[in-house]
Amino acid sequence: MKLPALILIPLIFFSTLIFLTESTQPPYSCDSSNPSTKSFLFCKTTLPINQRVHDLVSRLTLDEKISQLVNSAPPIPRLGIPSYEWWSEALHGVSDVGKGIRLYSTINSATSFPQVILTAASFNEHLWYRIGQVIGIEARAVYNAGQATGMTFWAPNINIFRDPRWGRGQETPGEDPLMTAKYSVAYVRGVQGDSYEGGKLKVGGHLQASACCKHFTAYDLDIWNNVTRFGFNAKVSQQDLADTYQPPFKSCVEQGKASGIMCAYNQVNGVPSCADHNLLTKTARGQWGFHGYITSDCDAVGIIYDVQGYAKHPEDAVVDVLKAGMDVNCGTYLQNHTKKAVQQKKLPVSYIDKALHNLFSIRMRLGLFDGNPTKLPFGNIGPEQVCSKQHQALALEAAEDGIVLLKNAGKLLPLPKSKGISLAVIGPNANASETLLGNYHGPPCKLITPLQGLLGYAKKTVYHPGCDSVKCPNPTIDQAVRVAQQADYVVLIVGLDQGEEREAHDRDNLNLPGKQQQLVSSVAKAAKKPVILVIFSGGPVDISAAKYNPKIGSILWAGYPGEAGGFALAEVIFGDHNPGGRLPVTWYTQDYIKTPMTDMRMRPDKRSGYPGRTYRFYTGKKVFDFGYGLSYSNYAYNFVSSVTQNKLYLNTSVGLAAKNSDSGRYQLVSDLGEEFCEKKLFKVTVGAKNEGEMAGRHPVLLFVSRKNPTNGSPMKQLVGFKSVILSAGEKAELEFMLNPCEHLSHANEDGLMVLEEGSRFLVVGDVEYPIDIIV
Repeated sequence: MKLPALILIPLIFFSTLIFLTESTQPPYSCDSSNPSTKSFLFCKTTLPINQRVHDLVSRLTLDEKISQLVNSAPPIPRLGIPSYEWWSEALHGVSDVGKGIRLYSTINSATSFPQVILTAASFNEHLWYRIGQVIGIEARAVYNAGQATGMTFWAPNINIFRDPRWGRGQETPGEDPLMTAKYSVAYVRGVQGDSYEGGKLKVGGHLQASACCKHFTAYDLDIWNNVTRFGFNAKVSQQDLADTYQPPFKSCVEQGKASGIMCAYNQVNGVPSCADHNLLTKTARGQWGFHGYITSDCDAVGIIYDVQGYAKHPEDAVVDVLKAGMDVNCGTYLQNHTKKAVQQKKLPVSYIDKALHNLFSIRMRLGLFDGNPTKLPFGNIGPEQVCSKQHQALALEAAEDGIVLLKNAGKLLPLPKSKGISLAVIGPNANASETLLGNYHGPPCKLITPLQGLLGYAKKTVYHPGCDSVKCPNPTIDQAVRVAQQADYVVLIVGLDQGEEREAHDRDNLNLPGKQQQLVSSVAKAAKKPVILVIFSGGPVDISAAKYNPKIGSILWAGYPGEAGGFALAEVIFGDHNPGGRLPVTWYTQDYIKTPMTDMRMRPDKRSGYPGRTYRFYTGKKVFDFGYGLSYSNYAYNFVSSVTQNKLYLNTSVGLAAKNSDSGRYQLVSDLGEEFCEKKLFKVTVGAKNEGEMAGRHPVLLFVSRKNPTNGSPMKQLVGFKSVILSAGEKAELEFMLNPCEHLSHANEDGLMVLEEGSRFLVVGDVEYPIDIIV
């Protein structure tokens, strides 16, 4: 979203809210000490929320109704309703980037976890859930302390990281739909106060905080070649929508029970996302059963008229979005133009009422209309729980488990923990602080830079930045080389930062910025031993030269590792943590930039030479594969064939005839039905053994592959993953339950999921197990 200039809210603002007794009191409605509220049905907590909301909305004037359709909803003093701010951020920790959270005074910081792309590299759903839990707890603590005017957080970002140049790819869990879907479910359940397995939080139940799945849908371009997200029309096939772009949102709603959705700036096939009735109402609410509110991205309503020209008049844009099913506008467009749309009889008031019903339902589920929040669920969460030792330890664990070892020639790492060791730490990110945090972050509990972390292990450490900044236009290579020549070991810490990739700024190439590569090569050549290269980045970087340079012994990717990132990196380098992260995105070569960012096709096209996108379809050259990652231990796998079947029969009791295509026989998943698919669930058991000398947490990734993909089916598809801790020499058996209709199907050109007859291979590491589908 576009970030407006900082708005200073004077403290005197609180004096206008008659229900606040002190500055540390959280804002709420239905104060039991206020006699006037006793007559309001919307304050009676024994009534169903639907009935309470109906009563509240019926009491509002048209002007009051319209005032509530924007993110900064003003108070309604005559009803004792305080102002409410819908826009708060918590992408990887509670943040004060949005308007709803103020981190100062009692609570002036919050736990800052690694940027999402690095957390995703852990392939650990339970870790993702626990991070969500911490964010929800700290969010509620900020509210209870009177430092929040909203409890609706616009995260997670679950768009597919389709193109490596995308500046916001760092905010996402990566390029795989299944993994992104699982991340969304874990995060949302944690934030909202549900259990890890789901089911604790009932429909309409009390929310710890509200999570919002964004950006709906097919949004993964900010600015490329003068095309901006505000005017971009994403032309997406039904096939790609069905099995790439939509699955994360479907899971976020159906399994995660998210209470919010944000519609995106872009158009999809000619229709603005926020004005798409099929997308917002028919699909999200109708097919997926969404019960919550839908917000626009900031100023996404105005651009429907001002930029895209989709609406002929400002009032038409208002009509389009409210009739499509959007509820609240981040911005002021609805505040400015809705009344005129009603007066012109373009917009029935019933559409406004419907939006308000969705909005006030969420505020009630958050407990904001139930009286004094200290006497309610989550009311005992206090400031002491923010930045607690447990929360900070989790931030460290997330950084440790996300860091990916990409190269370790001659077992250079881990370095020896010798008191006499001398270390040269060189590079523009070596003593970076802000860089560690990525974007959408608040003030962290503490911050440990890589240099500070490494100093804890090697007292004889000399530091040189090598460049004034990540842009590195004029590196001081001679000085860096002299520092490197004097040390036993050299750690080069380079990569990107928010100046290179961020919201509203996509990259135009995949190389290291400026003259960083020249710095790396020169230092590596001069060092006594092969050097350790550390890359900070959200998106992939073409480091082919480093991959094949014998003078670079080890390479680590550390994403943007959050407040404890410097310590986590040092632990990995010196062997106090065994790295186990896996890349959540494909790392492409520089040649990839020949592919237009505006081409949304996932599948390759041999006729035009279009290479496709992501590991599932890409046919071009790669630096590193999706799921790649080394360890200080070696792991061996095997399929336990006694419990893993190798033939799957899709014959049905109702005698459903198979359909035929040029490539063979198939069944539509929709024809098979949910009951049949559930009956065909089968178990895959994978054995994993740590054959190294060091214990470690290890993600086991299960893929399904096809040797000769047909009809646009993926070459390879992630169908499951589990994270397991194995001691040296320890073995474990991991069970995966596969649903053939979900895990072995793909979308056809009409966007319908199909199961094709033929051979597949279950794949873990370099071990394959054949499985045949018989229709």
